[in-house]
Parts: sequence; structure tokens; C-alpha cells
Amino acid sequence: MSAAGQGRRQRLAALCAASVRALTGDAALHYRGGRLCRELAPLPLFAPHLHTDPDVDDLASLRGAADASALRLLHSDPVLHRSLCPQDPVERLVFELLEQLRCESRLPPAMPGLAANLRHRFEAWSRDFARSGLLEGQLGILLYTVSQVAWSRLTGWPVLEDTEDTIEATRAAIVPAIGASLAGLRRCRGEQSAFAVHALELARVVGQSVREARAAGGREDGDDEEGGARAGFALLLDFDDEAADVFPVAPSGRSRVLNASAQGYRVYTTRYDREVDAGQLVRAALLREYRERLDRRIAGLGLNPARLACALAAALARPARDGWSFGEEEGRIDGARLAQIVGSPAERRVFRQERCTPRADCVVGFLVDCSGSMKASIEPVAALIDVLVRALEAAGATTEVLGFTTGAWNGGRARADWLARGRPAEPGRLNELCHMVFKDADRRWRRARADIAALLKADLFREGVDGEAVEWACGRLLARGEARRLLVVVSDGSPMDGATGQANDPFYLDNHLKAVVARHEAARDVGIVAVGVGLDLSPYYRRSLAVDLSRPLDAALFGDLVRLIGSAARR
Repeated sequence: MSAAGQGRRQRLAALCAASVRALTGDAALHYRGGRLCRELAPLPLFAPHLHTDPDVDDLASLRGAADASALRLLHSDPVLHRSLCPQDPVERLVFELLEQLRCESRLPPAMPGLAANLRHRFEAWSRDFARSGLLEGQLGILLYTVSQVAWSRLTGWPVLEDTEDTIEATRAAIVPAIGASLAGLRRCRGEQSAFAVHALELARVVGQSVREARAAGGREDGDDEEGGARAGFALLLDFDDEAADVFPVAPSGRSRVLNASAQGYRVYTTRYDREVDAGQLVRAALLREYRERLDRRIAGLGLNPARLACALAAALARPARDGWSFGEEEGRIDGARLAQIVGSPAERRVFRQERCTPRADCVVGFLVDCSGSMKASIEPVAALIDVLVRALEAAGATTEVLGFTTGAWNGGRARADWLARGRPAEPGRLNELCHMVFKDADRRWRRARADIAALLKADLFREGVDGEAVEWACGRLLARGEARRLLVVVSDGSPMDGATGQANDPFYLDNHLKAVVARHEAARDVGIVAVGVGLDLSPYYRRSLAVDLSRPLDAALFGDLVRLIGSAARR
């Protein structure tokens, strides 16, 4: 795409995002890659007319889709909606479409421009659908007719004149079956739960019609047509495509032991816990080999370090006082030039202004989960962290790299002590911790580059007690003198220690991690974000990004990481 085309896309995205933020009051909404996102998470679009292409659609269509998305965020409870959503794909499509149209029918009466945008977008989509040829099949004409009739009933606008004759026979056939539901939709559009009763019934009738038609005609219409709709017109939408793109969510639950304990989180013994310099755990020759391997991998990425450093500087820097600028034509009168004011009244350059320069006065810590499951991904993780550390230092920030594991599998000496004492009930954390420092904040990357490569040593990886590790990392950051403190946790799973889970309950460490993160979020002393390696860590961290490290590390991934780090810096 040309630079002019990219600039146009960016301007349109900025305009639509501003419209959505103004309507919803949610400052975290923005467009990325043509998709509406909240911070880094893309929001689902469960209606076909919300899908747009900035290179094809006009401004009114883009604004209409943005306005429709904003109304959905304003007027629909997603938790209630998900709890009511049917499982059958066709019924779900109809139910999703009806809920979207309900939200669009609740537009503010004092905004005629918004109403015009919504109508323009739906009609443009309707014309595109008709031109796509999908009206020639049974499934296409049925769903299109339902969308037109429901849209007209809810909004009060007439069905699209261009296709009115085409859908007349289908409308005459289905309206007797769905007439009562259509009337209920209009009557209950102001209350989501009451509206859903009629929407579910209408969706059931349509779904039953489709199933009967397929049973009578085999695969001839339904399956081919459905596949064409998926590929050519996005009719069956995100809830089918999302399964391939969305990462699994980290499992979580409630810890009976932790919630019932008056003492809160407990540790059976800290006798065997240790904090070590990771570089001391690897032979010097092997450490050099690891570093060379890591350098070769990073060199093959083809990244632009200077551009990444500039992006991080823009995300982290804040104006800081940097002395005064003298000889200005406005500002505060410079006391040293009072005589000049008397002697030369026409002279205007007798003022001074405070000079501010952007400065990234912050420390960014990376905390790497060194549990056994991370071994398969540790090489790209090490490369990612090494690149970010260098770029952050170039941007003026201070960095450190930490890791956490356990000293043994299945409890080690801590569990042996517990067994020797007769296995007292609910002992709390029951393993020996090993916290590793790969790079401390007082060392620059150049001096610590060899020790960072110790991440590649596979036998360091055992089990993970995440909550105590996050507390340890935050404590180190809080001891620093920088104005802001950010922690980036890199993990591929939930806290896991076999001995602790067996002696307490499976979610003991899980709930402690949530409590630690929530406490620091509430105190606003350390901004905590998480990078989930193949896993969505949102049950634990409010700001998180799931990444697929089986793919090459590219500029798009680092751009997402810059936005993630920047979101913590702006908290």
C-alpha cells in the first residue's frame, strides 16, 4: 500500500475511534488493523454489516459501523448476552444480529447524523449482499429477509427498495411464523432480557426452517451456501473464525483453603528459598555458546532497533524540567535583563521560559516464568527480552531481567520436612523457591548480555510459584529511585507446584497470584502487565497480551508489546 493510502487509513481509523470514544466514554477504545480494540484486545463484531474495508467503503459506512459498535457497547450486557446465546450456528447468527439491531434502534434522538450513518451503513451492506449472489440460495435469501424485516420493524425505516421485490415471497412465507416475535422485538427493545425471549424464539423458528430444508434437500443448498458466505461475505462471522485465532484462557477457580484461612497465604518454610545470579549457574564456556546462539537468532529477525527505541521512548517519556530558556519574546521576565528593559524599551527578548524535555524516568522489570513448560518457548522469549532491554536502554529507561522457578520438583526438601512432621493439614506453599537475577537494574545490557543468555539453560526450569515471584520483583522495583516502575511478566500458564496443590487445593497458588496483582494495581505503585505465551492471562492480569511465539518475531509483535508497556506507563 502507498504512503498516501496508509495515511488515509490512519486518519479514518482515528476519526472512527474518536467517534466511538465520544459515544461510549471509554478512552481505551481504538482501531488497530481495521478492528475495534479495547487496549490490546480486539472486540467481537457479531453482525455482518459491522465488517468494513477502509479501501472500499466510504466514510459514511465506516462511521456507521463505528457508531453501531458504540451503541452495542453502550446498550448490551455482554455477560447476559453470552449466557442466552444459542449453540446452533444459524440460531446464534440470527440472535447476534437481532441484538445488534436492537442496540442500533436505541440511538439518541438528538443525533440525526448518527441515525443517517447507521442507515447508510446497513443499506450499503444490503446492496453488497445482493450483489454477492448469495440471495440465489435458500439460506442466503432467508437470513437476508429476516435481517431486512427485523431492521425495518426495530428502526422504523423501510426495507431496502432495491431488493424489496426479491424478498417479497420469502417475507410472505415467514412473517406468519415470526410475526408475534417481531411485534415483541419492537415492544421490548428497551430491555435486553425481555427482548431476548422474542429474539430466541425468532432464531429458533429460522433455525428450524434451515434444518428442515437441509434434511429435505441434503447438502445442495445449505452447506455450499454457508461455505460461500463464510469465505466471500463473512456472513457467519467472528464466532466461527475466532476459534482459530483466540488463545485459550488460563484456567482459574476459587481456593477453599486460602479463602477460609484467617492467616491468609502461608508458607510452610523459607529455609531452602534462595536468590541467585543466573550467570553463576552456567559454565563460562556454555554461557558464551548460549550468547552466540541468541545473537544469531536476533540477527536473523531483521528488526530496526532504532525505530523500536523511538517507539518505546514515545510510549514511556514524560516532560521533565530541564532548566530555563533565556532571550525569549514571552514568558516570565528575566531579572537579569531589567536594565535592558529600562535602556531599550522596544527590546522584546527579555523573557525566560522553563524548558521541558521528554524523559523516560522509569524502571522496567521483566519477570520470566522458568517452569518446565516454558522450555519449548524459551529461545524466542530470550530473544524478545534481549531486544526489548536494549531498546528500552536506548530510550532512556532502566531495566532488569528476573526469573522464577523452584529448587526441586514436587516440593523438594520443604516437602520432606513436612512429611517428617506428620503432614500437618493445609501447610501453605510447600516447595523451595529459586529466584534468579539475569540482569539487575544497576548493570547496563552490555555488561549483562552474557548472563541474559543463561535463560537458555534447560535444567533451570522446574515449577512456578507466581504470586511470590511477582511480589519479589515488585519489591525490587519499589526499592529503585525512578519515578515510575513497570513489571512485564512472561509466562505460559497458571501457577503450578505439585506439592502445594496436593497439600492444599489446586487453586491455592492461583488465588494468591490474583491477590498480589490486585494489591499492586490498587496501590498503583507498580504497573504490571503480562505476556502470555500461547495463553490468555487475563484471569490474573488486567493488562495482558497473548502471543504465538511459534511464528517469527516481527515488527507487528514488537508494536503490540510497545503498546502493552505503554498502557502500564499511562495508568
